[in-house]
Amino acid sequence: MYSKEIVVQNQIGLHARPATFFIQKANEYKSTVWVVKEESKVSAKSLLGVLSLGVTRGTNITIIAEGVDEELAVNGLVNLINSNFGE
Repeated sequence: MYSKEIVVQNQIGLHARPATFFIQKANEYKSTVWVVKEESKVSAKSLLGVLSLGVTRGTNITIIAEGVDEELAVNGLVNLINSNFGE
């Protein structure tokens, strides 16, 4: 298992378009990937799950992956968030 904590800094958080990009990126990996916000843990490959977290700008989340490409998955998603989803 591999994980990293990150603060979401883009203007609207993980809603609508950024959430779609996030899910698409998560689905590129074979590993099981989760997003954790406070006490909630959802699949990073589920749009409804990610949207249900209500991640807004300035929110701390943890991305966790387990599987053959776990480090690539976590780092890829962290890089996507750090790029502000191309905004």
